[in-house]
Amino acid sequence: MSGVSDIILPLPVGTAALRRATADDLPAILELLADDPIGAAHGDTARTDARPAYERAFAAIDASPEQRLLVATSTAREVIATMQLTLIPGLTRVGASRLQIASVRVRADHRNRGIGRAMVRWAVEMAPELGAQLVQLASDAARVDAHRFYERLGFTASHVGFTLAVER
Repeated sequence: MSGVSDIILPLPVGTAALRRATADDLPAILELLADDPIGAAHGDTARTDARPAYERAFAAIDASPEQRLLVATSTAREVIATMQLTLIPGLTRVGASRLQIASVRVRADHRNRGIGRAMVRWAVEMAPELGAQLVQLASDAARVDAHRFYERLGFTASHVGFTLAVER
């Protein structure tokens, strides 16, 4: 997937910059994940003892050409949001590739300012350039507000998803 460096996202008031995350962004990303009640219930934490696991995951994401972990930054260059994009080749739909949007998080003090909307719209606009014919995302069933948000962006609840945790 092509690189991303400082894409300016217009917001209803002001702008944010979207760029590929670096290892230096990891603490801020972990704060975003840990601040989410559902993520925290699944074990996401910003505790330093968990850092090695997150660093390994970040390295794998960063090394994969099909992955992009992105951050949005404020005019003060603070990380205020994140999302992960994954390009998934497929055989169905006549060999269509999918762009999976995951882990969209916006810092609490920056929510309802259009940042999430701008990030998701940018990802949808980039999908053809990345080789995707379909954009998909999954959302925890408990995220009713997020479901309305995605529907307002044109997504439809077309599938039922299932997960199964496996022992390591």
